[in-house]
Amino acid sequence: MKAKDQDELVFLPLGGSNEIGMNFNLYGYGPAHARKWIVVDLGVTFGDQTTPGVEIILPDPEFILEYAKNIVGIVLTHAHEDHIGAVSWLWPKLRAPLYATPFTAFLLREKLRENDEAAAAEITEIPLSGKVQLGPFEVELITLTHSIPEPNGLAIRTPLGTILHTGDWKIDPDPVLGSTTDEAAIQKLGDEGVLAMVCDSTNVFVDGEAGSEADVKEALAGLIGGLSGKVAVACFASNVARMDSVIRAAEAAGRSVCLVGRSMHRMAAAAKSVGLLQDIREFISEQQAAAMPENKVLFLCTGSQGEPRAALSRIADGSHPHVKLGAGDSCVFSSRVIPGNEIPIRNLQNGLADRGVRLYTERDHPGIHVSGHPCRDELARMYQWARPKIAVPTHGERRHLLEHAAFARDMQVPETVAPRNGDMVRLAPGRAEIIDEVPAGRIYVDAGVLTPENGDALRERRHAAYNGMLAVSVVLDARGRLATEPQVRALGLPADEDYPLDEVLDDLAGEAKQALARLQGEQRELDEEIETVISRAVKKASQRIWGKRPVVETTVLRL
Repeated sequence: MKAKDQDELVFLPLGGSNEIGMNFNLYGYGPAHARKWIVVDLGVTFGDQTTPGVEIILPDPEFILEYAKNIVGIVLTHAHEDHIGAVSWLWPKLRAPLYATPFTAFLLREKLRENDEAAAAEITEIPLSGKVQLGPFEVELITLTHSIPEPNGLAIRTPLGTILHTGDWKIDPDPVLGSTTDEAAIQKLGDEGVLAMVCDSTNVFVDGEAGSEADVKEALAGLIGGLSGKVAVACFASNVARMDSVIRAAEAAGRSVCLVGRSMHRMAAAAKSVGLLQDIREFISEQQAAAMPENKVLFLCTGSQGEPRAALSRIADGSHPHVKLGAGDSCVFSSRVIPGNEIPIRNLQNGLADRGVRLYTERDHPGIHVSGHPCRDELARMYQWARPKIAVPTHGERRHLLEHAAFARDMQVPETVAPRNGDMVRLAPGRAEIIDEVPAGRIYVDAGVLTPENGDALRERRHAAYNGMLAVSVVLDARGRLATEPQVRALGLPADEDYPLDEVLDDLAGEAKQALARLQGEQRELDEEIETVISRAVKKASQRIWGKRPVVETTVLRL
């Protein structure tokens, strides 16, 4: 296939650029009015204290929905939630073919079954190092190493040039499970000519190399072998190599392994489906573990990031029905602190420590965890292998992307572009540049409902969380007169000894009464008018009393 004069090759991130997580990348080829598109990854990010009640956040596909019929495929690089977690939510809107390697496909099918609309989606499995032709795009999988099985870079060949989309990666000479990085394939791409490399920026500020899972395996074996009492290990369930290392360390120490948390069981099943986690003993149940001697069991737990409903948090607060830890027991955190999770992790670890549990973390035992993303020495090797004409940093906050662009220039890459979500980058023909800006927002999953990022519900919830809430009830007779004194109730508002809350509420009831008294004639016949006037008066008085403007809900009842 040859390029026509009006054909363009563009890259468009709708998630994952200017943030770590929620990866959603598009490549378009053809004339602007009739481009064919492929989607690379479709992931989620997670809520925090600024999104009360919202745990899952999706990228907004608004722009590409208009061109959904021109999407020739959704290709998934690996199975982390920030790369596949949005598929079950957004596939019913996109309805494009899905492509993944066997391990990723196994987990994706599990997720799709959770959504009736997405359950019908078909997944085409691509073998490792396999190829697939999707319209004008030939996509070849390049085997890399990361912190999950079957991570892939993508060589995306088009008539206007080849793109190397790295996905998440590192260079691990001994990944414990799976193959090493396919250096020869990347160098071959470099020899053929790489137009652009779209590359992970997570650890661009970190010198040296990320480190090998083989070193972690050795460190965990030494640590676990010397512990007494019950032992719990917390790690990311998706890091199957880490699971394997912990399991084998436990067995060497004469301990049976109990998986605690649904994600651990799901990942173990996915791993076994593709031939991993072989030659290990059967896992024991939580009930069996409870009946065993304390020095004969190891609990492999979810919840290393302090997630409130995960297994380890329930162990820490004593609410887990079967697993109890206390004085003389140990908990090993074989994981890093994801930025933003510092407070829940600290609370989790304090809860365990308060029960007498001895903690081991990467701060005091650096060898028990390594990152899954490339540090500067690994980035340099990747650029030396691929030798791209254009560097496009992704998978990072703004500071990461700009530093990565500067690093690429130091590596003698002729052109660099560091796009934000929504920036459409023309890669060819001509110099790489941002040619358009399209919508690139977020969608919140709120109680199972997809809601806009700035929707009324969350805005009101945030307002109530910071300012509290007042409920005012007014009962009127048939002539519109007060049948009883207004009643005011408060939620989340303070009081002190000099001005008790009941006195404050009586004063606010007086403000409501005065506001009603100022209404005349037909105004008293309109409930909405009464509610608005009373709410305004009570809110103004609250500002004077507390310096806050709480949510005020006024209800008018008529006899």
